[in-house]
Amino acid sequence: MSLRKQTPSDFLKQIIGRPVVVKLNSGVDYRGVLACLDGYMNIALEQTEEYVNGQLKNKYGDAFIQGNNVLRLCLKKKTKKPTIF
Repeated sequence: MSLRKQTPSDFLKQIIGRPVVVKLNSGVDYRGVLACLDGYMNIALEQTEEYVNGQLKNKYGDAFIQGNNVLRLCLKKKTKKPTIF
């Protein structure tokens, strides 16, 4: 049985339209639906929620996050803890 190797770019293309958690260098989390992203990791989210210290602070319809602020991008599972990639 052979497994097809997947590049990070392939993975990111597959998660467009799915719920994600974006953690910034500042420690703030943004949770929403991944609308699109580019090669600089600039991220557009829909149905965005902002969490500071684990507590919901704001809700936004759409949000744009500049890539140099992104610490990590996680696929959000239906459980409380997101999966980190």
